[in-house]
Amino acid sequence: MKFIDIQQDAWRTVGGEDGPVPHPPIKSNSLLTLAQWHAVRDQWPARDAADYKPVGVILPNDADVEVLANDACKLSLVVLNFPKWVDGRAYSQAHILRARYRFNGEIRATGEVLVDMMPLLARTGFDAAALRADQDRAAAERALGFFATTGHYQGDVVETKPAFGRAAA
Repeated sequence: MKFIDIQQDAWRTVGGEDGPVPHPPIKSNSLLTLAQWHAVRDQWPARDAADYKPVGVILPNDADVEVLANDACKLSLVVLNFPKWVDGRAYSQAHILRARYRFNGEIRATGEVLVDMMPLLARTGFDAAALRADQDRAAAERALGFFATTGHYQGDVVETKPAFGRAAA
């Protein structure tokens, strides 16, 4: 899991004095709202194109992931928000992006991201997180290691087979 320091992050939202720019210019490491993405997605090249510039989308946690189904090949980053730590819809969004749509870019957790969430974030497909300001990165890294040696009984996006279905090491 990569931990994001928002102040040092290379990804930038595209906005002006009055909020998001409706038709943003195509630049590398642009982090767009869903509406901005819909305005430019038809002119954005796929990730394997020579003229590709990395682009990311902020997907609201109440949006259907299906709106990005045809765009997975163009996106480098999808940011999923936890507006409250008890709202787990972003877990489902990440799992669907990885398992159903085979998205292989970065999936980032933002908002109320707590240390206790780290194992489930990793199991559902997140590979980056911006911790809430009062959370300790070292504690988050320890939380990721709790199940590293014993594994989980159920399968997930990384290990799709349950523990009893995997071959012994």
